[in-house]
Amino acid sequence: MSVLTLPNAERLALSVRAKALVFEDPRSRALLGRIQQVAPSHATVLITGETGTGKEIVARHLHELSRRADKPFVAVNCGAFSENLAEAELFGHERGAFTGAQGSKVGWFETAHGGTLFLDEIGDLSLPLQVKLLRVLQEGEVVRIGSRQPIAIDVRLVTATNVDLQQAMAAGHFREDLFYRLNVTTLELPPLRERPGDILPLVGHFLEVYRRRLGMDVARLNSGARARLLEHSWPGNIRELENAIHHALLVCKDGEVAAEDLGITNAALAQSGERSERDFRTALEAALIELFDQNLPNLHEQIERTVMRAAYRYCHKNQLQTARLLGVSRNVVRARLIQFGEITGTLRAPSSERPSERSSFPES
Repeated sequence: MSVLTLPNAERLALSVRAKALVFEDPRSRALLGRIQQVAPSHATVLITGETGTGKEIVARHLHELSRRADKPFVAVNCGAFSENLAEAELFGHERGAFTGAQGSKVGWFETAHGGTLFLDEIGDLSLPLQVKLLRVLQEGEVVRIGSRQPIAIDVRLVTATNVDLQQAMAAGHFREDLFYRLNVTTLELPPLRERPGDILPLVGHFLEVYRRRLGMDVARLNSGARARLLEHSWPGNIRELENAIHHALLVCKDGEVAAEDLGITNAALAQSGERSERDFRTALEAALIELFDQNLPNLHEQIERTVMRAAYRYCHKNQLQTARLLGVSRNVVRARLIQFGEITGTLRAPSSERPSERSSFPES
């Protein structure tokens, strides 16, 4: 069995990204063949797939199979930074370029010179940053914030997204010209439910990883656990599978994992929509804990941005409906949408809100 893992995967904190990938299912083997075809070229690659399907692992494997394998591989999550910070991180800055810039800093493009730059969650880039990224791709050079001196770069760009960029373009959230620059070659990662042949090999890998980590002599599945694993729809993909195995080994008896040890809902029950509010709260808390483990900067703002954007789009971009859904005032919704770049406008002074209308989130 061929297993790809992130470097030092056992030492990484829990996160929403997959840390292992196998190519046992026929669809996965076809994907591996496509990766091996594409890797030797210098073409930009767009990797698509749901969260937890292994997009970063595929990006790293592309790099390892390329002619740039002895050069840097740099991975950046575009959704982890505010707009201003993202620009400085990507392109670098000079001393005094903005408040707090006490020295010059090399950006990620320069750091990846000669190698591969992986931009995860590319769909989260703001439109102004998309324009700047497009220019870098066209010109083959970056200009640090606070400088007028262009710096030539030689970088192979690999990007990834779990959103439909075609829909984002239609909604005006993603530039068409940038999309075609990024979409020279596409690798689509099927969700785990569509490659069932990978489930048990991945289970075997995670059983061994966590058996050793927990100091257990043996770790095995009984028939009920094996059946539950194969019938589950895995909405969280490989990351959810890893969590299930980790949890099972913490609670199982004598190293034998039973179906109830996995902590996952029966597929038939989940499909019927009968999951309780408690189930959803438990899943939400587990997702938050995974984020806490990553020690991300500005985590509260990132969570609030995600909640606000998801609610706004769920309500078909109706601010009043979004406010009712979240239980806050329309003024709060509008202020947050402006702050997070969803709409344009001028922020009102906080004093214009009545105390009862203030968001449950503190002002940023």
